[in-house]
Amino acid sequence: MSRPVFDASEPATPLDFRSAAQLVLSYLNANLPLALWSVTRVENGRQTFLILNEENGYAKVRGDSHAWEDSFCIHMAAGRAPAIATDAQAVPTYAMAGVNETTRIGTYAGAVIREPSGELFGAICGLDPDRHVDDVALASAGPLLQMFGELLTLALANDRVHDQLAVELSSARVASETDALTGLANRRFWDRAIADEEIRFSRHADPTVAVMMDLDRLKHINDTHGHAAGDDYIKASAGALRDCVKDHDVVARLGGDEFGILLRGCTTVLAAEVVDRIQQRLDTVGVSGSLGWSPVTLLRGFPDALAYAEEQMYAMKASRRVERA
Repeated sequence: MSRPVFDASEPATPLDFRSAAQLVLSYLNANLPLALWSVTRVENGRQTFLILNEENGYAKVRGDSHAWEDSFCIHMAAGRAPAIATDAQAVPTYAMAGVNETTRIGTYAGAVIREPSGELFGAICGLDPDRHVDDVALASAGPLLQMFGELLTLALANDRVHDQLAVELSSARVASETDALTGLANRRFWDRAIADEEIRFSRHADPTVAVMMDLDRLKHINDTHGHAAGDDYIKASAGALRDCVKDHDVVARLGGDEFGILLRGCTTVLAAEVVDRIQQRLDTVGVSGSLGWSPVTLLRGFPDALAYAEEQMYAMKASRRVERA
């Protein structure tokens, strides 16, 4: 006999989204076994496996993804196809889905997970390569899956409130962790903000982009016009960065002429627009800065994203040196 998902004899603890998702998947695996049950995240045109069993019939791992438009879940979420299909290939909409080119799906089950605003967050997704046409329990599990989707929607809303309070608290700490020259956050604040964002990203995989910037010509300005002129150059660059980001983003001066920016809730499309806007604003105030950026992904994480953004930044800096030469 399997252990119950909820045990009233145990002390109650706050249920965050990740814990709730793991409980839901544990129940589904035990009572409606398919080769893969997962909680997925939909962002940047991709459906990403956010929470799933390490051992599953499709050898999927956390962070794997496919195009959202190719998925079965996009049709389930739009109401164009049934939430449960024990013979998925008999449903024309599912039979024509692009995911069939890489993944064999005989049985499909899904439920929508939404943001507090009502926008789509992701989906509970069950897959099996074989048809389960005789599985009466699965065929009638539509209301159960819908309830689980609503449960995870509520857990997500609770997380969003918690995250917003954490961001506000983090912003309040800036006063004690501020760069004196620019008024931006300093390296200490930046390091702590990255650690906090890593925790949040591991739960929800919200779109996050890291941007690194290094000023050009600062040494030349210091040597030619003095350090006061160099300080004005740094302050002008800080003001330009501040003008181009949202209040909840993190902008920090990491060293003499190096800056870091963390774009929260920012897709790759929007990130490209923000970086272009920063470059234009720098030009307007007479500052030259080399920028590099990278989205954070579940497979690469924050360290690789920061390293790649820095690599791109130095590549631009080297290119500019060649142009000047």
